[in-house]
Amino acid sequence: MKPVPPAMQADLDGRATTHCRCWQVTRKDGAVFGFTDHDRALAFGGVTFEAASGFTASALETSLGLAVDNLDVEGALSSAAITEDDLARGLWDDAAVALWRVDWQDVTKRVLLRSGNIGEVARGRTAFTAELRGLSHRLGQPAGRLFSRTCAWELGDARCRVDLAPWTFAGEVAGVVAGAGAGAGERRSFTATGLEAAAPGLLAAGLLTWTSGANAGQAIEVKRHAAPGGTVTLELVLPMADPIAPGDGFMVRAGCDKAVATCRDRFANLTNFGGFPHMPGNDRIIAYADKDDLNDGGSLFR
Repeated sequence: MKPVPPAMQADLDGRATTHCRCWQVTRKDGAVFGFTDHDRALAFGGVTFEAASGFTASALETSLGLAVDNLDVEGALSSAAITEDDLARGLWDDAAVALWRVDWQDVTKRVLLRSGNIGEVARGRTAFTAELRGLSHRLGQPAGRLFSRTCAWELGDARCRVDLAPWTFAGEVAGVVAGAGAGAGERRSFTATGLEAAAPGLLAAGLLTWTSGANAGQAIEVKRHAAPGGTVTLELVLPMADPIAPGDGFMVRAGCDKAVATCRDRFANLTNFGGFPHMPGNDRIIAYADKDDLNDGGSLFR
């Protein structure tokens, strides 16, 4: 059971309370924001908690054990601190959250109800919904190395060791084309110049980083790279937060599907391949030995 300060407990035992909830959010870039469901701003711990009209939360549930306790927060995109552009850029993803119950008449009377991180964020035309996940959700994240047929390394990292310089290309948006999904054309698909040296398909699954334009500094994965009729076309995995415009500059590197053939034939890097291409599949593992087929109990390679 969470201990409550005696002065606050006395208020809770009374017939009426003057309590509200406050959220302190710390983004990965170090920016700290405060919000409250009270009708005026409150301040404590060096943070001002903004009174956010239309900012509501679901019921708070806590359980024993390691089950993940979640809370949903809904709010209007009216705060100067929370903009649709920042949400689209992912600045609020996995931000640390502290939820307080506070006496708005005396903010020294407060108790920390929950700590966690922002999970899934859904955006609408005028509002957003954010999921607050308890600290135990970290226990459900994969840890350590995964054993699979495909490579576990990221192209060019310290374990992969591929020199990315020969595989990085500078380009510029030549024009915007119709993209997949309604209204996504100007944010997702475009034609480009400067990539003529990259063979079609080479940049698929590669990382594109914008160097100029409205999306400067943002990075995203390339979904498709084609050159029909000699015109280079790139399609991104997700639409960008801001429209793509002709003249926007970017750097893009070759992609890797993490298959052993790609590592060997494209990058000549089989020595550093981080997968296990000869692992038997699930069907072979659970099958019984049979002298009349390949699964006779002997070595897989003979």
